[in-house]
Amino acid sequence: MHPILFHIGPLVVRTYGALVALAFLVALRVARWGAHLRKIDEVFLLDLTAVLVLSGLIGARLLYVLLNMTYYVEHPWDSVKIWEGGLVFYGGFLLASAAGIWYVRWKGFSVGKVADILAPALALGQAVGRWACFFAGCCYGRPTTLPWGIRFSDPASLAPLGVDLHPTQLYESFGDLLIGLVLWLQLIRKKDSDGEIFWLYILLYAALRFGVEFARGDDRGPTIGGLYPSQLIALIAMLVSASVLIAQAASKSNFNHGPITENYQRR
Repeated sequence: MHPILFHIGPLVVRTYGALVALAFLVALRVARWGAHLRKIDEVFLLDLTAVLVLSGLIGARLLYVLLNMTYYVEHPWDSVKIWEGGLVFYGGFLLASAAGIWYVRWKGFSVGKVADILAPALALGQAVGRWACFFAGCCYGRPTTLPWGIRFSDPASLAPLGVDLHPTQLYESFGDLLIGLVLWLQLIRKKDSDGEIFWLYILLYAALRFGVEFARGDDRGPTIGGLYPSQLIALIAMLVSASVLIAQAASKSNFNHGPITENYQRR
């Protein structure tokens, strides 16, 4: 659409970088609201954010490079050009999760409670961040004849030019927005949540990503059983998150009914 936002002399300011920065600010703002609701120290939250952003960027770029290894073997220096686009969410999520869990435990906070705060912030940040992909032309869709197909025309775009494509970036952006709103309402309503909102995010986002992948037209890596790597990760995430949510619901149900059953048996 519009990969280059503007020029300042020889300096090129790319739309991708500007929107990724905006996505970060949106996510941070929502996370701070969540921290206020749960009475979590904001200084700790800001330090945690720095850990998550750094590890997330490294993980997201690393997985993208691995999935496009053929190109980067021939152009190794391009692997560091993160400002031109090319991040895989699951790579960033996995590495950031590992780093975040370590940091939260090190500081003595509840991993579940902190994760619940971050869940709606992450989803709403993604909703903004996918517009960065849209303007850069990365993560583009397959050719389509649908009336809402998007045609890229800017030569600097990463998407094929002059072809109507599924606006997969916008599919995911609108889906992330809806998920973020649902999670925020859950955060307000469930005052004693301890990881449930985070696992609900994993479930909803994995389902969204699994479906959107079918409309993606960029290189998705090798298929296994007809599914792309991101879909396999999403499928595993759906199974794990659904299992955890069911187990948590059963545990709470048994806890709530335990005294009643005990009193009934005594009678």
